[in-house]
Amino acid sequence: MVNRVLYNEPQAQFINDVERNLVSQKMRHTAEQTGIHSAENEIASWENNAPHIARLLTQCGAKDSYVTFEFLVPFSRKRIDCMIYGKGEDNSENVIHIELKQWSNKTVGVAESDGNFTTDETANRQPDDVIFNVEAFTGHANRIVAHPSQQVKGYQGYLSNFIEVFSNHEVSLTGLAYCYNYTKNDTKNPAYLYDDKYASLLSQFPTYAKDQFDELAERLTVLLKNGEGLSIFNKVIDSPIRPSKKLLNEVRTMVENGDTSTFALIEDQLVARNMILDKIRRYINNGVFDKSVIIVNGGPGTGKTVIALHVLAELAKQTNNGNGLNVQYATKSASLLGGVKSKIKPATRILFQNVTSYVPAVTDENAVDVLLIDEAHRIGRTSNNQYTPAARRTNLSQIETIIRATKICVFFIDEKQAIRGAEIGNTNMIREAAAKYGAKVEECTLTSQFRCNGSDNYMDWLEQVLYNRPVTSKFAISDFNLQILDSPQEMYDKLVEEDNKPDQTARIMAGFCWKWSDHLDENGELIKDVEIGDFKMPWETHRNFTKTPKGYVKWFEWAYKPEGIKQVGCIYTAQGFEFDYAGVIIGPDLIYNTESHKIETVKSATRDPMLRNAPTEATMTYDDYVRNIYRVLMSRGMKGCFLYICDDNLRNYMKQLLADMKG
Repeated sequence: MVNRVLYNEPQAQFINDVERNLVSQKMRHTAEQTGIHSAENEIASWENNAPHIARLLTQCGAKDSYVTFEFLVPFSRKRIDCMIYGKGEDNSENVIHIELKQWSNKTVGVAESDGNFTTDETANRQPDDVIFNVEAFTGHANRIVAHPSQQVKGYQGYLSNFIEVFSNHEVSLTGLAYCYNYTKNDTKNPAYLYDDKYASLLSQFPTYAKDQFDELAERLTVLLKNGEGLSIFNKVIDSPIRPSKKLLNEVRTMVENGDTSTFALIEDQLVARNMILDKIRRYINNGVFDKSVIIVNGGPGTGKTVIALHVLAELAKQTNNGNGLNVQYATKSASLLGGVKSKIKPATRILFQNVTSYVPAVTDENAVDVLLIDEAHRIGRTSNNQYTPAARRTNLSQIETIIRATKICVFFIDEKQAIRGAEIGNTNMIREAAAKYGAKVEECTLTSQFRCNGSDNYMDWLEQVLYNRPVTSKFAISDFNLQILDSPQEMYDKLVEEDNKPDQTARIMAGFCWKWSDHLDENGELIKDVEIGDFKMPWETHRNFTKTPKGYVKWFEWAYKPEGIKQVGCIYTAQGFEFDYAGVIIGPDLIYNTESHKIETVKSATRDPMLRNAPTEATMTYDDYVRNIYRVLMSRGMKGCFLYICDDNLRNYMKQLLADMKG
């Protein structure tokens, strides 16, 4: 329970802890117990933040509120700086979540993208202070961040979507930001955070500056005066966490109704969104365009598809209001594309295209105003294939056809999700093609992941194991439920049990180490190709079938229709989807060498012709692709992953790693 916060105390104890400099010490202790690494700059921020909250509580006159720091957001490793609990003057039960900033007017500048700001993390530090190292978008010490009120809005939506006492309004939720070193009415330095264009945002989710201390204290009085904060804290902590919404089930609401509230964006997701929308806003306002390419890098579960659909929904809504933009979303994933199109009206499907749709024969240069390319790592060398008519063939690369056809093109990419030699999309190729067409390139990176229960530690551990790096990361099974089973049947039974629970999905997947039959058996049934001892299951339905056998679904429906639990999926149907629980059969193409003490790949074990006969333009080796494939498959689960490993040595090795981690 308490692991969801790093600090929680009644108001009186909190103020006492502040006076005795104990707050950060307690937080460090809890962080160590829960496996959270706290950098020195983060600890320093805890020490700086706590006294400012204590002064506010003393000033506002609240006597019995409850205070927490670093509240863990559901399905994520993101934490909210401070939350205060109490009854208001009208006896309403309130929770205030506060985004705390140490920024001053001198350290905040306006970023190139409207809605984003640069913050100088090194300003006002002593020479011996630890510098906060971040991935810099500008190449300097500055970070690019969203407006504090926008960050608060994102967390408000996220908490409301997932914590039941907030979603059913049993407890009122209020969000605000407090920049306690920033001055709103500064006569010497600009106050960019209070520009008139943020008036609407600030009215909903205020950002208070240090010269608004009394105003903020008065607001806290209204919300916390009658105390009883502990009971409200317990109500929040004990509240059920609502199931994570499945993106595919909400795509119609998002795109056709323009309602993106189901998937609130937070942190670096907001930065990426602002960067994209700013380019488009300038194009609309100016009537002329600078050909632009934006590259959004992000690992599994960082929200690349969510951001793409957010932007598509907002622009589609504007188009309906008369701005006339030609906006499209494109991906190579036929299963993801088919799934999306199955959920929306025929008239809306024109917004969703395959990446092969932009050859010069059918699309004029700059014909598409905004193109959002999802899973750009799957882009191929060319848009031609064996079925392409001569009149539609082109000498341009696939990336070149895409950039040529668009004014503003956004690539969402994770180069470690490249899974076959024919798919060669990477950031270098995008930059080169952009230069050819005179397009300006901007980039941002998503680091916050929301799959695997938000466990960055699990993702780090997984990559260390698969890529033979020193295994230094640890994660708690309570954070992400990874289990290694002794038989595929045992694993499948567990998946079926999870899939049968309300509002949950589970799927079984495997490495492509068994043939994929394109015909039925003598009884007209799918052939159970995946055979391991007594365990036998069919792959997803072969795409060559003109009629799907009764009780099964088409190959591209496997991931999102309930019948899919009866078939084994492969990387080509699983990529781009997520489930509550993922079951993965690691085939004989991945083994553990007990002499070299390394995980190795076995090319003779694959039945994937694209891997066995990699084209000359492949940018990686067979070994790279196999490791990437299992990284993708083992990161499809939101809550857990169940494994069956064919190689005994690898199974024993990974079991030992889990045992060592536990203790």
